Amino acid sequence: MNILTKYTKTLLPVAALFLTLGLASCTGDLDVDPTIDKSTSMEFNRDAVFNKIYGNMALTGQNGPAGDQDIADIDEGTSDFFRQIWNMNELTTDEAICSWGDPGIPEYNFNTWDASHGMITCEYYRLLFGITMANSFLTQTADETDAETVKMRAEVRFLRALYYYYAIDFFGNVPFVTTVSSENAPQASRAEVYSFIESELNDCVNDMAEPKQNTYGRADKAAAWLLLSRLYLNAQVYTGTPQWAKAAEFAKKVMDSAYTLTPTFSYLFMGDNNSNGAQNEIILPILQDGIDTQNYGGSLFLIASTFKDDMGDHGTSESWAGNRARKQLVEKFFPNSEPPTGLDVAGMVNAAGDDRAMFFSVDRNLSVEETSVYTDGFSVAKFTNSYSNGANPRDSKFVDMDVPFMRAAEAYLTYAEAQTRLGNTDEAKPAIDALKDRAHATSSKQGVYSLDDILDEWAREFMFEGRRRMDLVRFGKFGGNSDYVWEWKGGARNGSNFSAQRNVFGLPTKDIVANNNLVQNPGY
Repeated sequence: MNILTKYTKTLLPVAALFLTLGLASCTGDLDVDPTIDKSTSMEFNRDAVFNKIYGNMALTGQNGPAGDQDIADIDEGTSDFFRQIWNMNELTTDEAICSWGDPGIPEYNFNTWDASHGMITCEYYRLLFGITMANSFLTQTADETDAETVKMRAEVRFLRALYYYYAIDFFGNVPFVTTVSSENAPQASRAEVYSFIESELNDCVNDMAEPKQNTYGRADKAAAWLLLSRLYLNAQVYTGTPQWAKAAEFAKKVMDSAYTLTPTFSYLFMGDNNSNGAQNEIILPILQDGIDTQNYGGSLFLIASTFKDDMGDHGTSESWAGNRARKQLVEKFFPNSEPPTGLDVAGMVNAAGDDRAMFFSVDRNLSVEETSVYTDGFSVAKFTNSYSNGANPRDSKFVDMDVPFMRAAEAYLTYAEAQTRLGNTDEAKPAIDALKDRAHATSSKQGVYSLDDILDEWAREFMFEGRRRMDLVRFGKFGGNSDYVWEWKGGARNGSNFSAQRNVFGLPTKDIVANNNLVQNPGY
């Protein structure tokens, strides 16, 4: 199967898929569009369902870009898998703030969401939707032993583990099923699902393709190793027991694999990142294509939401002027001086001495005095649909930039952090220096990096890539009595702490009502 077809649109309609496979209530009140196309074949289509499980990360419905959505009762573009991961992990932190007044955005900005938050509910159902389809696929193919199906089953098990990973990271104790059932799903503890993810990944990896030997866009062994390293890095948060040595072990597997750091950092975030060399670092992309994969989430969201029309060409007509940086993020690139205003991206990179400082500060204020004013806060120009070779994108509006969802640089920082926590600072330094050298940034003058240095390095390397909350929680700097505040944290202009109970989100109220097996998280 060639996934370069960008998750082909000849998929079974969602409701027909559910009716065919008997999934309607295996995860409680799964809110999908109930419309059924009577003319659709009701036979199980292996390749279509397989594509849809991947496509759950990249598409929001059956027609694209809108008009026949998977998740009901919300704007279709807002229901995108990665768009809500980004909102939940970025707008709630020291990195990003949004000027829009859409329902749910201020609650993200100010850490005041509740269990009825529409966008959080949407992501919850998006994850369960992926899990449900994976369970179905694995049930339907349980007796298949041909080589291609065996490999596909391993990838689907990986994707199910990935969806469950985000479920426990966001929601803690979650509904948990691995088979098709008409009963409400029982609730499993975070630690129990952690153990399942660990076991699944360690098992399914054996049937996955070797690193860089699968079709681009499909997961291979390095993806499983990277997810395992992330799981182990956060093990103390999820289970109460740290697993630093295992985090370092699996990160090193990725570092020693066929994946390599892309020499030019900016190429990772351009319209041709599937062919300009960035594909050698991107372990699992979320495929995007201006013609074949159109939606209002994914990389269009990353690009358009961060650009205003005064920032120059960025390979798309869309400039939504919403998301920009909080000053604490910018200051991490200027630890010894005031961040300069009045500079374009090249000027900011030069001033910071770091290729990753892709800010735009012309007619921008460093501090966010008014959250609804886009120019309060430096713009982030990291993502663009422009091509590195100057070629034209496929479409003037929808974009080609694949979301670099999992990339090898994560393994370097995971390895460095885990080794530092184990006391092996000399082992950690070369991994961080490799990323700094790639960015033409200054290495540590002290010879080693502290944990605080590493947390700042996570911010610099993965700025606006949809993971910041996870890192702040692990370092004890998100919810609770933290020594770290940022502007508008907790809704206060200069920042204020909020309860540690907000280190997880509330299970959606509608699912609590629909599934009497579920117990709500404390504080919600």
